Amino acid sequence: MPLFALPLLAVPAPLPAQTAGAPYSIDDQSFGRLQDAVDAIGEGEGTIRIAPGYHRDCAVQTAGRIAFVAAEPGRAIFDGVTCEGKAALVLRGAGARIDGLVFQNMRVPDGNGAGIRLETSDLDVVNAMFRNSEEGILTADDPGATLTIDRSTFSRLGRCDRGLSCAHSVYTGVYGKVVVTRTRFEKGSGGHYLKTRAMTVDINDNSFDDTQGTSTNYMIDLPSGSVGQIANNMFVQGRNKENYSALIAVAAEERKNPSRGLAIAGNRASLPLGLNRKSVFVADWSGEALAIGANELGAGLTRFEKR
Repeated sequence: MPLFALPLLAVPAPLPAQTAGAPYSIDDQSFGRLQDAVDAIGEGEGTIRIAPGYHRDCAVQTAGRIAFVAAEPGRAIFDGVTCEGKAALVLRGAGARIDGLVFQNMRVPDGNGAGIRLETSDLDVVNAMFRNSEEGILTADDPGATLTIDRSTFSRLGRCDRGLSCAHSVYTGVYGKVVVTRTRFEKGSGGHYLKTRAMTVDINDNSFDDTQGTSTNYMIDLPSGSVGQIANNMFVQGRNKENYSALIAVAAEERKNPSRGLAIAGNRASLPLGLNRKSVFVADWSGEALAIGANELGAGLTRFEKR
Protein backbone atom coordinates (compact mmCIF):
# COMPACT_ATOMS: atom_id res chain seq x y z
CA MET A 1 0.00 0.00 0.00
CA PRO A 2 1.57 3.34 -0.99
CA LEU A 3 1.63 6.22 1.42
CA PHE A 4 -1.38 8.48 1.06
CA ALA A 5 -0.21 11.80 -0.26
CA LEU A 6 -1.64 14.81 1.56
CA PRO A 7 -2.59 17.78 -0.61
CA LEU A 8 0.13 20.39 -0.64
CA LEU A 9 -2.31 23.24 -0.16
CA ALA A 10 -2.36 24.55 3.41
CA VAL A 11 -5.14 26.58 4.99
CA PRO A 12 -4.16 30.16 4.21
CA ALA A 13 -3.44 32.78 6.82
CA PRO A 14 -5.91 35.70 7.06
CA LEU A 15 -5.58 38.16 4.21
CA PRO A 16 -6.84 41.67 3.58
CA ALA A 17 -9.97 42.03 1.48
CA GLN A 18 -7.76 42.61 -1.54
CA THR A 19 -4.04 43.13 -1.86
CA ALA A 20 -2.67 46.25 -3.53
CA GLY A 21 -2.51 46.39 -7.31
CA ALA A 22 -4.64 44.75 -9.96
CA PRO A 23 -6.04 41.38 -8.88
CA TYR A 24 -5.67 39.70 -12.29
CA SER A 25 -2.93 39.76 -14.89
CA ILE A 26 -2.08 38.22 -18.26
CA ASP A 27 1.62 38.66 -18.96
CA ASP A 28 2.15 42.42 -18.41
CA GLN A 29 -1.51 43.40 -18.76
CA SER A 30 -3.59 44.00 -15.63
CA PHE A 31 -7.33 43.73 -15.04
CA GLY A 32 -9.64 44.78 -12.26
CA ARG A 33 -12.34 42.23 -13.12
CA LEU A 34 -11.87 38.53 -13.77
CA GLN A 35 -14.39 38.57 -16.61
CA ASP A 36 -12.37 41.24 -18.40
CA ALA A 37 -9.27 39.04 -18.19
CA VAL A 38 -11.20 36.02 -19.51
CA ASP A 39 -12.62 38.10 -22.38
CA ALA A 40 -9.13 39.38 -23.25
CA ILE A 41 -8.02 35.81 -24.00
CA GLY A 42 -11.13 35.18 -26.06
CA GLU A 43 -10.70 32.28 -28.45
CA GLY A 44 -6.97 32.12 -27.83
CA GLU A 45 -4.89 30.52 -25.10
CA GLY A 46 -3.50 32.18 -22.02
CA THR A 47 -2.81 32.20 -18.29
CA ILE A 48 -4.54 34.49 -15.82
CA ARG A 49 -2.47 35.03 -12.69
CA ILE A 50 -4.60 35.75 -9.63
CA ALA A 51 -3.18 37.84 -6.81
CA PRO A 52 -3.46 36.90 -3.13
CA GLY A 53 -6.57 38.12 -1.38
CA TYR A 54 -10.30 37.53 -1.10
CA HIS A 55 -11.86 37.84 -4.54
CA ARG A 56 -15.58 38.49 -4.45
CA ASP A 57 -15.75 38.01 -8.19
CA CYS A 58 -16.67 35.38 -10.78
CA ALA A 59 -16.39 34.73 -14.53
CA VAL A 60 -17.82 32.74 -17.43
CA GLN A 61 -15.44 31.22 -19.98
CA THR A 62 -17.12 30.63 -23.35
CA ALA A 63 -14.09 30.09 -25.61
CA GLY A 64 -10.34 29.53 -25.66
CA ARG A 65 -8.05 27.62 -23.31
CA ILE A 66 -7.40 29.34 -20.01
CA ALA A 67 -5.23 28.55 -17.01
CA PHE A 68 -6.43 30.22 -13.80
CA VAL A 69 -3.32 30.23 -11.59
CA ALA A 70 -2.81 31.58 -8.09
CA ALA A 71 0.25 33.81 -7.84
CA GLU A 72 0.69 32.31 -4.35
CA PRO A 73 -0.96 28.88 -4.01
CA GLY A 74 -3.61 28.80 -1.28
CA ARG A 75 -3.81 32.58 -0.90
CA ALA A 76 -6.08 33.52 -3.81
CA ILE A 77 -9.57 32.91 -2.45
CA PHE A 78 -12.84 33.17 -4.38
CA ASP A 79 -15.39 33.90 -1.71
CA GLY A 80 -19.16 33.67 -2.03
CA VAL A 81 -19.83 35.18 -5.48
CA THR A 82 -21.28 33.15 -8.36
CA CYS A 83 -22.02 33.82 -12.02
CA GLU A 84 -25.25 32.72 -13.74
CA GLY A 85 -26.47 31.41 -10.38
CA LYS A 86 -24.00 28.53 -10.77
CA ALA A 87 -20.40 28.93 -9.64
CA ALA A 88 -17.40 31.20 -9.22
CA LEU A 89 -16.05 29.82 -12.50
CA VAL A 90 -18.45 28.68 -15.21
CA LEU A 91 -16.38 26.88 -17.85
CA ARG A 92 -17.61 26.14 -21.36
CA GLY A 93 -14.60 27.04 -23.44
CA ALA A 94 -12.08 24.80 -25.22
CA GLY A 95 -10.35 23.74 -22.01
CA ALA A 96 -9.20 25.04 -18.63
CA ARG A 97 -6.73 24.51 -15.80
CA ILE A 98 -7.09 25.53 -12.15
CA ASP A 99 -3.91 25.78 -10.08
CA GLY A 100 -3.59 26.77 -6.43
CA LEU A 101 -6.98 28.47 -5.96
CA VAL A 102 -9.40 28.33 -3.02
CA PHE A 103 -13.20 28.39 -3.47
CA GLN A 104 -15.47 28.92 -0.49
CA ASN A 105 -18.98 29.91 0.64
CA MET A 106 -20.75 29.23 -2.66
CA ARG A 107 -24.55 29.07 -2.37
CA VAL A 108 -27.29 29.62 -4.94
CA PRO A 109 -31.10 29.32 -4.96
CA ASP A 110 -31.18 25.85 -6.56
CA GLY A 111 -28.81 24.44 -3.93
CA ASN A 112 -25.93 23.71 -6.34
CA GLY A 113 -23.59 26.60 -5.62
CA ALA A 114 -20.13 25.40 -6.68
CA GLY A 115 -16.58 26.58 -6.95
CA ILE A 116 -16.56 25.34 -10.55
CA ARG A 117 -19.38 24.51 -12.95
CA LEU A 118 -17.82 22.61 -15.86
CA GLU A 119 -20.14 22.51 -18.86
CA THR A 120 -17.87 21.22 -21.62
CA SER A 121 -14.25 20.32 -22.51
CA ASP A 122 -11.28 19.13 -20.46
CA LEU A 123 -10.45 20.51 -17.04
CA ASP A 124 -7.33 19.97 -14.93
CA VAL A 125 -7.56 20.92 -11.26
CA VAL A 126 -4.37 20.85 -9.20
CA ASN A 127 -3.49 21.96 -5.67
CA ALA A 128 -6.92 23.56 -5.14
CA MET A 129 -9.27 23.74 -2.17
CA PHE A 130 -13.08 23.72 -2.14
CA ARG A 131 -14.79 24.32 1.19
CA ASN A 132 -17.93 25.46 3.01
CA SER A 133 -20.11 25.40 -0.09
CA GLU A 134 -23.04 23.45 -1.47
CA GLU A 135 -20.84 21.77 -4.06
CA GLY A 136 -17.17 21.73 -4.99
CA ILE A 137 -17.24 20.83 -8.69
CA LEU A 138 -20.37 20.14 -10.74
CA THR A 139 -20.31 19.20 -14.43
CA ALA A 140 -22.66 18.77 -17.34
CA ASP A 141 -22.14 15.99 -19.94
CA ASP A 142 -19.20 15.78 -22.35
CA PRO A 143 -18.44 12.14 -23.30
CA GLY A 144 -15.30 13.16 -25.20
CA ALA A 145 -13.67 15.10 -22.37
CA THR A 146 -11.63 14.37 -19.23
CA LEU A 147 -11.78 15.88 -15.76
CA THR A 148 -8.55 15.51 -13.76
CA ILE A 149 -8.25 16.41 -10.07
CA ASP A 150 -4.88 16.11 -8.32
CA ARG A 151 -3.50 17.13 -4.91
CA SER A 152 -6.66 18.98 -3.87
CA THR A 153 -8.98 19.17 -0.86
CA PHE A 154 -12.79 19.03 -0.65
CA SER A 155 -14.08 19.96 2.80
CA ARG A 156 -17.52 20.74 4.33
CA LEU A 157 -19.39 20.30 1.06
CA GLY A 158 -22.67 18.74 0.00
CA ARG A 159 -26.29 19.06 1.13
CA CYS A 160 -29.64 17.24 1.02
CA ASP A 161 -32.23 19.70 2.33
CA ARG A 162 -34.92 22.22 1.36
CA GLY A 163 -36.70 19.63 -0.75
CA LEU A 164 -34.08 20.08 -3.51
CA SER A 165 -31.96 17.45 -5.24
CA CYS A 166 -28.85 16.64 -3.24
CA ALA A 167 -25.50 18.31 -3.88
CA HIS A 168 -22.16 16.52 -3.50
CA SER A 169 -18.51 17.37 -2.97
CA VAL A 170 -17.86 16.41 -6.62
CA TYR A 171 -20.64 15.47 -9.04
CA THR A 172 -19.96 14.85 -12.71
CA GLY A 173 -22.30 14.09 -15.55
CA VAL A 174 -21.45 11.76 -18.42
CA TYR A 175 -17.79 12.61 -18.90
CA GLY A 176 -15.47 10.38 -20.89
CA LYS A 177 -13.03 9.98 -18.03
CA VAL A 178 -12.65 11.25 -14.49
CA VAL A 179 -9.23 10.99 -12.83
CA VAL A 180 -8.88 11.79 -9.12
CA THR A 181 -5.48 11.35 -7.47
CA ARG A 182 -3.72 12.36 -4.22
CA THR A 183 -6.81 14.27 -3.06
CA ARG A 184 -8.56 14.54 0.32
CA PHE A 185 -12.31 14.43 0.88
CA GLU A 186 -13.49 15.27 4.40
CA LYS A 187 -16.20 16.68 6.70
CA GLY A 188 -19.03 16.26 4.19
CA SER A 189 -22.30 18.01 5.03
CA GLY A 190 -24.60 15.83 2.92
CA GLY A 191 -24.77 13.84 -0.29
CA HIS A 192 -21.87 11.78 -1.63
CA TYR A 193 -18.19 12.67 -1.56
CA LEU A 194 -17.51 11.68 -5.18
CA LYS A 195 -20.42 10.98 -7.53
CA THR A 196 -19.65 10.51 -11.20
CA ARG A 197 -21.43 9.19 -14.28
CA ALA A 198 -18.12 9.02 -16.18
CA MET A 199 -17.65 6.06 -18.47
CA THR A 200 -14.10 5.49 -17.12
CA VAL A 201 -12.70 6.37 -13.72
CA ASP A 202 -9.22 6.38 -12.22
CA ILE A 203 -9.61 7.05 -8.49
CA ASN A 204 -6.19 6.41 -7.00
CA ASP A 205 -4.26 7.30 -3.82
CA ASN A 206 -6.92 9.50 -2.18
CA SER A 207 -8.32 9.76 1.35
CA PHE A 208 -12.04 9.80 2.14
CA ASP A 209 -12.30 10.80 5.81
CA ASP A 210 -15.92 10.89 6.93
CA THR A 211 -15.20 10.98 10.68
CA GLN A 212 -16.49 14.55 10.96
CA GLY A 213 -19.14 14.21 8.26
CA THR A 214 -22.82 14.96 8.92
CA SER A 215 -25.77 13.31 7.12
CA THR A 216 -23.49 11.95 4.38
CA ASN A 217 -24.09 9.08 1.99
CA TYR A 218 -21.66 6.99 -0.14
CA MET A 219 -17.95 7.77 -0.34
CA ILE A 220 -17.88 6.93 -4.06
CA ASP A 221 -21.05 6.66 -6.14
CA LEU A 222 -20.88 5.43 -9.74
CA PRO A 223 -24.66 5.69 -10.35
CA SER A 224 -24.56 4.68 -14.04
CA GLY A 225 -21.75 2.14 -13.71
CA SER A 226 -18.17 2.64 -14.89
CA VAL A 227 -14.96 0.87 -15.82
CA GLY A 228 -11.39 1.70 -14.80
CA GLN A 229 -10.03 1.50 -11.27
CA ILE A 230 -10.57 2.48 -7.64
CA ALA A 231 -7.19 1.73 -6.07
CA ASN A 232 -4.93 2.53 -3.12
CA ASN A 233 -7.41 4.80 -1.36
CA MET A 234 -8.17 5.16 2.34
CA PHE A 235 -11.80 5.21 3.54
CA VAL A 236 -13.11 5.90 7.03
CA GLN A 237 -16.89 5.93 7.34
CA GLY A 238 -18.28 8.38 9.88
CA ARG A 239 -20.94 7.96 12.54
CA ASN A 240 -23.40 10.58 11.32
CA LYS A 241 -24.76 9.08 8.10
CA GLU A 242 -27.89 9.51 6.05
CA ASN A 243 -27.02 6.15 4.44
CA TYR A 244 -24.33 3.89 5.89
CA SER A 245 -25.22 0.77 3.88
CA ALA A 246 -22.13 0.96 1.60
CA LEU A 247 -18.92 2.87 0.99
CA ILE A 248 -18.74 2.36 -2.80
CA ALA A 249 -21.88 2.01 -4.95
CA VAL A 250 -21.88 0.78 -8.56
CA ALA A 251 -24.84 1.35 -10.92
CA ALA A 252 -27.29 2.15 -8.13
CA GLU A 253 -29.47 4.29 -10.43
CA GLU A 254 -29.04 2.80 -13.91
CA ARG A 255 -26.84 0.49 -16.00
CA LYS A 256 -26.02 2.99 -18.72
CA ASN A 257 -22.25 2.38 -18.66
CA PRO A 258 -20.47 -0.99 -18.75
CA SER A 259 -18.98 -2.01 -15.41
CA ARG A 260 -17.39 -5.35 -16.28
CA GLY A 261 -13.80 -5.43 -15.09
CA LEU A 262 -13.98 -2.38 -12.84
CA ALA A 263 -10.91 -2.93 -10.66
CA ILE A 264 -11.18 -2.24 -6.93
CA ALA A 265 -7.98 -3.19 -5.11
CA GLY A 266 -5.32 -2.02 -2.70
CA ASN A 267 -7.75 0.09 -0.65
CA ARG A 268 -8.06 0.36 3.13
CA ALA A 269 -11.45 0.92 4.73
CA SER A 270 -12.78 1.02 8.28
CA LEU A 271 -15.69 2.00 10.47
CA PRO A 272 -15.32 4.24 13.53
CA LEU A 273 -13.77 2.58 16.56
CA GLY A 274 -16.31 1.36 19.04
CA LEU A 275 -19.25 1.63 16.65
CA ASN A 276 -21.27 -1.58 16.51
CA ARG A 277 -22.51 -1.23 12.94
CA LYS A 278 -22.18 -3.19 9.72
CA SER A 279 -21.69 -1.89 6.21
CA VAL A 280 -20.62 -3.11 2.76
CA PHE A 281 -17.41 -2.02 1.08
CA VAL A 282 -18.74 -2.45 -2.51
CA ALA A 283 -22.46 -2.63 -3.29
CA ASP A 284 -23.21 -3.54 -6.91
CA TRP A 285 -26.40 -3.15 -8.92
CA SER A 286 -24.75 -3.71 -12.34
CA GLY A 287 -24.85 -7.51 -12.30
CA GLU A 288 -21.51 -7.55 -14.15
CA ALA A 289 -18.26 -9.18 -13.05
CA LEU A 290 -16.26 -6.59 -11.13
CA ALA A 291 -12.56 -7.18 -10.52
CA ILE A 292 -12.43 -6.85 -6.75
CA GLY A 293 -8.95 -7.68 -5.57
CA ALA A 294 -7.27 -7.54 -2.17
CA ASN A 295 -8.50 -4.71 0.06
CA GLU A 296 -7.82 -4.23 3.78
CA LEU A 297 -11.20 -4.02 5.50
CA GLY A 298 -11.87 -3.28 9.13
CA ALA A 299 -14.35 -4.93 11.48
CA GLY A 300 -17.99 -4.69 10.44
CA LEU A 301 -17.27 -4.35 6.71
CA THR A 302 -18.39 -6.95 4.17
CA ARG A 303 -16.30 -7.13 1.01
CA PHE A 304 -19.10 -7.21 -1.58
CA GLU A 305 -22.84 -7.36 -1.90
CA LYS A 306 -24.98 -7.77 -5.02
CA ARG A 307 -28.12 -5.64 -4.90
